Amino acid sequence: MDTAITLYHAPQTRSTGVRVLLAELGAPHRLHVLNMKAGEHRAAAYLAVNPMGKVPALTRGDTVVTEQAAIYLYLADLFPEAGLAPGLDDPLRGPYLRWMVYYGSSFEPAVIDRALQREAGPRAMSAYGDFDTVMTTLTEALAKGSYLLGERFSAADILWGTALGWTTSFKLVPETPTIRDYIARTNGRPAATRIAAEDAALSAEHAAAQGTA
Repeated sequence: MDTAITLYHAPQTRSTGVRVLLAELGAPHRLHVLNMKAGEHRAAAYLAVNPMGKVPALTRGDTVVTEQAAIYLYLADLFPEAGLAPGLDDPLRGPYLRWMVYYGSSFEPAVIDRALQREAGPRAMSAYGDFDTVMTTLTEALAKGSYLLGERFSAADILWGTALGWTTSFKLVPETPTIRDYIARTNGRPAATRIAAEDAALSAEHAAAQGTA
């Protein structure tokens, strides 16, 4: 059985963080790059992997994993020796899972609604309540230590470092000193800086190819 990992990736998207995670894990993998500017994520071949046409997506043998947080959870548990996911009996497992899920369940919906100038909706129906509470909850957690789990770096920090990097760059969330310092710590790691440079080169290649098409 082929158990090689394949990451379906488009540069400078949410899948960039998965590349960083794979590098931090030291996980051998194949990189299948999609040129989204050319619409390759909407081609039949990729829709057979992820009908949503989104990246990232990951395959390992017959296993297909989509959705950003699910991929992080899957990979960090697959390579426990890297220490990026607290074990089932570790007291930090609960906070780790909380922050992995908080991103998609609360943070991103709140940011998107704020960016589109949409109301959150009635509190009983809103997935996150209100934007200010989401940001206060996150900032207070970040202020307690170097990372979300205190002084322990985890896969959750790769997710959040990447997310806060792009949301602050687009002025979607306030770049407070706490958030700015956290981004610097997480995105300044060697794996993150290397992948950022490689992604920038890939993005330039795609733009050039589209310009000559």
